[in-house]
Amino acid sequence: MFTDSHCHLTFPEFASQMTEVRAAMAEARVDRALCICTKLEEFDDVQGLAAQYDNFWASVGVHPDNEDIAEPSIDDLVQRAARPKVVAIGETGLDYYQMEERKGGRTIADMEWQRDRFRVHIRAAQQVRMPLVIHTREASADTLAILKEEGEDGAASAAGGVFHCFTETAEVARAALDLGFYISFSGILTFKKAQDLRDVAAFVPLDRMLIETDSPYLAPVPYRGKTNNPSYVPFVAQQIAQLRGVSVEAVAEATSRNFETLFTGVQKT
Repeated sequence: MFTDSHCHLTFPEFASQMTEVRAAMAEARVDRALCICTKLEEFDDVQGLAAQYDNFWASVGVHPDNEDIAEPSIDDLVQRAARPKVVAIGETGLDYYQMEERKGGRTIADMEWQRDRFRVHIRAAQQVRMPLVIHTREASADTLAILKEEGEDGAASAAGGVFHCFTETAEVARAALDLGFYISFSGILTFKKAQDLRDVAAFVPLDRMLIETDSPYLAPVPYRGKTNNPSYVPFVAQQIAQLRGVSVEAVAEATSRNFETLFTGVQKT
């Protein structure tokens, strides 16, 4: 019934916990999950987990904020994207959050390495005809500009994809939608101080929306502060249903259908 479109089930929080995670998913009627890769060094584990279970799929990519790791080439991504159960490129994008504090006082100009890495992912996605999983934090203008520069304009030749764990403004959402992207909401939507984001969720068309946990992070209310897992994604759907005045079942059906439309490879085994 529900689909978690973005989670990190190979992270240490889930070591030796997969039986429990899958049992909780089944009880919560969470039928599928996309397991996200954040660096090449973990790809074998992510892809292996997806290959092990018929309702898990995988991405390949290097998170924009990761440093001191193997830098991906287009060929690195293309070759790994050919592995079974891989259906997306990412997560990728730009992250300028607390740049001066966290990145040794660097400026936006100093972040060219992130922008170069982002372009590599976009070109790989276009080559293999797989959607992008976009991470953007305090960098939406550059994220959108680079997508446009690389030909991501909703055309048939574009990769498309999803802006995951969306926390930006309605204007950014509108721009992403105009480029043909989907918008995914996480447990942040349930947080008390997230009214602006709830307003965005009320604006985004249901047929262009996904839901996710971003496990193990960002557990929704009433589990905020605990380790998140895919069985909590229905709480995101419930919040969207309340905002839009529709049933939870309608949100589950729409977002699961959108997942299948965007990640066409979820139909392959």
